[in-house]
Amino acid sequence: MAKAKTLPLPEGFTAADIRLESSVCTGERTIGFYSKADRKLHFAELVTSEADIREFYEKYGIEKP
Repeated sequence: MAKAKTLPLPEGFTAADIRLESSVCTGERTIGFYSKADRKLHFAELVTSEADIREFYEKYGIEKP
């Protein structure tokens, strides 16, 4: 299987802007790029496992801290 192409970081964001958030109501977790300006998570994706988190970092070519 060919490795997926690495995406560039979204404009205006850095690796330091990646944040994992959990819903207070449902416990559902999402990962994305957090904007301090509008206090929102952008390019958010649903997370169901540690593998999902690892894949998010790999998609953007970032080493998971």
